[in-house]
Amino acid sequence: GAFYILDESHSKVLAARNERVAVPIASITKLMTALVVLEAGQPMDETIAITQEDVRGTPGSSSRLAVGARLSRADLLHLALMSSENRAAHALCRRYAKGLQACVGAMNAKAKALGMKSARFVEPTGLSSANVASPEDLAKLVRAASANPAIRQYSTDPEHTVQVNRRNLEFRNTNLLVDKSNWQVTVQKTGYIAEAGRCLVMETVIDGRNV
Repeated sequence: GAFYILDESHSKVLAARNERVAVPIASITKLMTALVVLEAGQPMDETIAITQEDVRGTPGSSSRLAVGARLSRADLLHLALMSSENRAAHALCRRYAKGLQACVGAMNAKAKALGMKSARFVEPTGLSSANVASPEDLAKLVRAASANPAIRQYSTDPEHTVQVNRRNLEFRNTNLLVDKSNWQVTVQKTGYIAEAGRCLVMETVIDGRNV
C-alpha cells in the first residue's frame, strides 16, 4: 500500500506511493530503539535479565527468552535487530537510564531531531499500532541507522548464537536477503503486525549506489 525508494547517492526518489502517509510500522520501531540505546552509551557488556515486566510489555508475542534469561546488552540488541526479538527490545528500553518511559521519550526526541515529522512512538518493540511513521520519514531513520556500525552489523548478520542457562540458542535473521550473495544489504529491518501488514526497510548497494 505504500513504498518509497530513494537513491541516496544522488538524493533522487526513484519510485513512491503514499510516501507521506503515517502508518503503523511494526518492528521497524526497533531501529529507533537501537539508535537511542546505543547513543545512551551504557556498557554493552552489562548483563540484563529478562523479567515478567518484559513479558507483560510484549503481549501476544512468542519468545525463546524465558524469564530469568541473562544476556549482555550487546546480545539483546543483536537479537532485537536481527531476529526481531520483542522481549530483548523491551528489556533494553526498560534498562535505559531513567527507565522505559525515558527511553520512549528519547525515541520521539530522536525522531524529531531527524526531521521525522510524522513519526510517533509509544513503546520500543513495534507491537503497538500506535507506533507510526511515513515511508518518507522511515528513509531518514534508515540513513541514521546506517551510520551506526553496530546497527549495520547486527541487523544484517544471518545468524547469532547466545548462551542461556548453559544452553546455546541459535537465532536467525528474519530477512532472508541478507544471506543472498547477489544482494549487498547494509542495514535492514522487517516487521509484521495485523494493522501494518508486512513491513520492510532496507539499504542496499546497487551499481555502487546506496538505495
